[in-house]
Amino acid sequence: MRNPVIQEHIQPETAVTFKKYLKNPVFKVISGVAEESGTRAFVIGGFVRDLILKRDNKQDIDIVVLGSGIEFANRVASKLEGDIPVKFFRNFGTAMFNYQGYQFEFVGARKESYRLDSRKPIVEDGTLEDDQNRRDFTINAMAIELTPAHYGSLIDPFNGIGDLKQEVICTPLDPDVTFSDDPLRMMRAIRFATQLRFSIDPVCLEAIRRNAHRISIVSMERVSDELNLIIEAPVPSAGFRLLDDTGLLQLIFPEFCELKGTETIEGKGHKDNFAHTLAVLDNIATVSDNLWLRWAALLHDIAKPATRKYIPGTGWTFHTHEFRGAKMVPGIFRKLKLPLNEKMKYVQKLVQLHLRPIVLAEDVVTDSAVRRLLFEAGDDIDDLMTLCNADITSKNPQKVKRYISNFILVRQKLKDIEEKDRLRNWQPPISGEIIMAAFQIQPSKQVGIIKDAITEAILEGIIPNEYEAAYKFMIGEGEKLGLKKIVI
Repeated sequence: MRNPVIQEHIQPETAVTFKKYLKNPVFKVISGVAEESGTRAFVIGGFVRDLILKRDNKQDIDIVVLGSGIEFANRVASKLEGDIPVKFFRNFGTAMFNYQGYQFEFVGARKESYRLDSRKPIVEDGTLEDDQNRRDFTINAMAIELTPAHYGSLIDPFNGIGDLKQEVICTPLDPDVTFSDDPLRMMRAIRFATQLRFSIDPVCLEAIRRNAHRISIVSMERVSDELNLIIEAPVPSAGFRLLDDTGLLQLIFPEFCELKGTETIEGKGHKDNFAHTLAVLDNIATVSDNLWLRWAALLHDIAKPATRKYIPGTGWTFHTHEFRGAKMVPGIFRKLKLPLNEKMKYVQKLVQLHLRPIVLAEDVVTDSAVRRLLFEAGDDIDDLMTLCNADITSKNPQKVKRYISNFILVRQKLKDIEEKDRLRNWQPPISGEIIMAAFQIQPSKQVGIIKDAITEAILEGIIPNEYEAAYKFMIGEGEKLGLKKIVI
């Protein structure tokens, strides 16, 4: 077993009680309200699963009551210290409040039925058994009673605790029904398997393959939420391989599937860019939790299929794939309903620049090349270097050693030039307004030409990154264009 802590905690052959683990003071308040109102209350779902796994759960704590969830939530909140605002949603019969960093959500026990064209259920009042039947997976269907007479008792009708011990994702009921009713559960199955490093029950896995087409009725926003959680997992490649194996990846992210495969001509083959990209993603996951840096890893070679070309005597090339890839980023983000803001621009920048440090590492590292890299990458230079390090997936130890050695040199050059020339997020010392004032001209092509010449001169090291030197250089460039400085 990969999780020895589970073995320590679970004794399924004996009565399991979690009374001593219910440390949050709100549980005692809930227990008291249950006794006062003559009803039963249970904590259920992810909190119970994570309690058994000894995983931190700072998200939702779901409380099921046999009665009105809204009324129960109001009574609990009224007994807590401070003025606790309760949000309620009458159409769903749910209420929630935040307390000491946790969000408590209350709902009356219910049963659900589904229509073929929607994942939104028809909800009716039900029993605890009905409520557990509607849960997605056995490991999320466990409940712990909070009523005083049975406080801390585990109610586990589907042997979820056994599935935790076996490290397997399994549905409580027929998986074809579970996944067809709410196809998002297919993504969730893969997400939980990836996050927990569990396997998916073979019967359930086959059901996902059969029902993959049903993902079309789920909003892309919800699909991408689950995809992001897979990307944020410790070993995200495991989730992508499951998505690919079940046919879901082709349906939600076909551009990524295009990376699969190799081709050999005249005895020369190229690497499988699907496998390479997943290796880069896993490499990033070991050093950074930055979701958007992980997206940059996913998309850094996305245009290789479109730019792949075999040149006799040379081999395979993917010329300009970094520029084509950067152009593809907005479209992919738009289709996946990912944010079209600075996060997208950050990913786009890293995709476009990801070869630059590698080229520097392969060649003589000149000051001007490093200046240009600093100028274009700005504050994202450290993330870019992290991506480039992760991009080294060669199985040739000599090649890897050379790259790493050269990257150390590039990093030192970056540090030295940054300290000397201050080019990170740099703007030239001479603005367009200064140029127009000096020559008494209006906005024009000439202003842009002079400004670009000043930028190039500083990046090439022809002049220092200082106002006086740049101003003098400006006068000379203006004279080349037939302009004369106006003395005021």
